[in-house]
Parts: sequence; C-alpha cells; structure tokens
Amino acid sequence: MNMMQIPTTLLIRDLAVLAVTMWLWILARHLEALQSLLTVPAALIGGVMIALCGYLAHEWGHLLGALFSRSRVELPQRLDAVFLFKFDTGLNSREQFLSMSMGGFIASALVVLLLVSKLSFSYWVDLIALILTALGVLATAVLELPPAWRVYRGAALPQQGPAFVDGRKPH
Repeated sequence: MNMMQIPTTLLIRDLAVLAVTMWLWILARHLEALQSLLTVPAALIGGVMIALCGYLAHEWGHLLGALFSRSRVELPQRLDAVFLFKFDTGLNSREQFLSMSMGGFIASALVVLLLVSKLSFSYWVDLIALILTALGVLATAVLELPPAWRVYRGAALPQQGPAFVDGRKPH
C-alpha cells in the first residue's frame, strides 16, 4: 500500500457505520422518552454500535499513526475483517511500531473524552455505550499496552498475532 494512501472503501464503510450509529442513538433516546417497548432492544443495539464506533476510531488511530510514520501495512481483502490493517513487523522499525501504537491510544482517549462529554447516565443507550466502551478500553490496556511498553523499553517488535504480518516472508 502507498504509505499515505487512505483505504477509501474502508473509510466509506466506517463512515456509513457511524451514520447508522448516530441514527440509532437518536432513535433509542427518542423511544426511551416515549417509554416504548422497543427502548431496551434499541438501547442494546445503539450501545453496541457506539462501542463499535469507538473500536473503529481506535483502529483508524493505529492506521493514521502507521501512515504518519510511513509504515508498511497490509490492508484486508474483505470489508468484514476484524482489523483495519496488518502492521508489517518485518519491514517496519521500532519507531514506526510506537507511532502506530500511539495513534490507537490517542484515538481511544479522544473517543472516551467525547463519549463522557456527550453521553448521559440517564439514558439506557448511553449507559450501555459507556459500559462497553470502558470494557473496550480495559481490553486495549491489557492486550496492547504491555507489548508497546516492551518495545518502547527496547524489546523486539511482536512477530506473531492477527494484526501483524512479516513482509520479509511470503504468505
């Protein structure tokens, strides 16, 4: 992939997910105000979608951090891929890995700040979104912070995992 090329298809996909999520969030709040029987299902779906958007923002943060540092990445072949890209640990440097990692952490922090400032504990959809986002941030801390810290302290880049590829080896 060209180092500064944004994957247009994935961007359109994620903007569409964001648009649907915003509509669901508004709908869920409206249904709750009406005391509709559809409040709980709408709140569950809307809350999950808001947390999903937080995950997507985190992934875009990683990608922007990678592109900013001119890292080599491999884009998915399918739109339903779990990860937005695979980071090439065979051809990228320690600094590029740290830039990619930091991009995701910064994006997550911005999402949390946005959600905490815009959501309320008085709506089910907001409460569900905040709980799921908190769990996502916890998972990120457990899964992503330790390897980033080890690399920062001088360890080798991770060589295995679903978000990594080694461009020096045929696959």
